[in-house]
Amino acid sequence: MAAKQERAVQTRESLLRAAAEVFDEYGYSGASINRILKRAGLTAGALYFHFDSKEDLARAVMNSQPESIVPWLDSRGLQRLVDITLTWARRLQEDPMLRAGVRLTNEQASFGLQDATPYREWAEIMAHCLRDAHERGELQAGVEPEEVGEFVVEACTGMQMFSAVASGRADLMERTTRMWRLLLPGIAVPAIVARTEVSPDRVRTPAA
Repeated sequence: MAAKQERAVQTRESLLRAAAEVFDEYGYSGASINRILKRAGLTAGALYFHFDSKEDLARAVMNSQPESIVPWLDSRGLQRLVDITLTWARRLQEDPMLRAGVRLTNEQASFGLQDATPYREWAEIMAHCLRDAHERGELQAGVEPEEVGEFVVEACTGMQMFSAVASGRADLMERTTRMWRLLLPGIAVPAIVARTEVSPDRVRTPAA
């Protein structure tokens, strides 16, 4: 039974990875089920055992974004929040799963979805970091974790769209570090601003 469950998990992961690669390359409309199955080397039966439709598969890819980043972090408070965005900037250049999730989230209206779940999940992850920062005495008085968490998601969303057009995201890390140079003095106490590292060297990834 355990071996069967493990195979099912592996099959689902293979489908998600193949779908992400195809969505990343062709967008939702160009990502046919046949293309996804060919990329995965699996049958339609395997796909429909795990997912009800192409839309269901797209939702799963959209909602998988934090899995590409959060497990690789061990920092706390504001440093963790900064590390999330730095890792996100790097992984968007390297990881088809994350790129596809971002692309589908941005383009979802074109295929009939209006699902803010990915944005809300990111906002809650970031607000959690900020609540931790507040408890650790890192935030200035009056800084609201939920408000800043949503703002960072909004800023990153617009920033990656600008970067994608301007440089194919080659300058996204630079833009992310600049965002923190501008934002940290407005939300953190001076001692935390001084010791928070905003550097590409902070990034830890599966390839590292």
